[in-house]
Amino acid sequence: MRILVTGANGFVGVQTVRDLVSAGQEVLALDNLRYGPWRFTEREVMDFETSVTDLRDRAATESAVARFKPDSIIHLAAIHFIPECERLADEAVAINVQGTVNLLIACPETCRFVFGSTAAVYAPSDAAHTVADRIGPMDVYGITKWTAEDFVRYYAGARGLNSVIVRLFNVIGPGETNPHILPEIIKQLKRGERTLRLGNVSPKRDYIYVADAARGFIAAATKPHTFKGVPVVNLGSGRSYSVEELVKFIGTIIGDDIKITSDPARVRKVDRPSLLADNSDLEAMFGWRCETDIHAALRLTWDDPRMLETLAAA
Repeated sequence: MRILVTGANGFVGVQTVRDLVSAGQEVLALDNLRYGPWRFTEREVMDFETSVTDLRDRAATESAVARFKPDSIIHLAAIHFIPECERLADEAVAINVQGTVNLLIACPETCRFVFGSTAAVYAPSDAAHTVADRIGPMDVYGITKWTAEDFVRYYAGARGLNSVIVRLFNVIGPGETNPHILPEIIKQLKRGERTLRLGNVSPKRDYIYVADAARGFIAAATKPHTFKGVPVVNLGSGRSYSVEELVKFIGTIIGDDIKITSDPARVRKVDRPSLLADNSDLEAMFGWRCETDIHAALRLTWDDPRMLETLAAA
């Protein structure tokens, strides 16, 4: 298959491209390189095509898609770090919504369109989220993704596009590109600190390992399904943990006692108490299952804490 991956230089995008190439697929990696140069080796880029394209540019987007002629598009490009979305709401709307619309317009009618959405579209709940749960985003990021989902549904109906919406939960693992909680914990520990300065530590999140996340998107893009309309699936681990629990698990890994102190500058004023995925639809439709538990994911990340240099800076 010929598969176009947007946001291909991002956290999940890099893993997705590598896994697709390893499986023998023909890949176009598309990114605007907002956060830095390509993160693939010179040897790797010999095995797939790249395109530096800003999805806000409709003509450039249409040209890239028309030239490659994809069988599937995995659309991961977005501004998704919540504080950045709050600070740059106009850019979040332009990239997350208008960029998605431009890509939908460019998408061939014979191509499957897999949209990387988010658990942030759901209204807060203490139970595991099913795809039938009430929608109620609490931030700019969630609003942009819910709006973009509506455009996916609209164009799927108007143009007959074979589309899938994948609501991704919190991703962890080597290669992180945004200053989320795990890079912050690792950054402080690698500096030798054992009393961590953190913000919100009690909310529980569903943390999925990056390789499992990539496999989920690939399954949605490549495996047949008979669902009518636009199927929506959750992509998470099916387990949730607080930051306090993450720190405890990492302490066991490194064999040290780690303490936490509250840093008011890091505390989010609005933060949902819990996020947990019900993955049953993804498993039933595409045969995907989460393979990496939280302990293995944290061990792998600690042993290989690759992240953007800006995230590791003092």
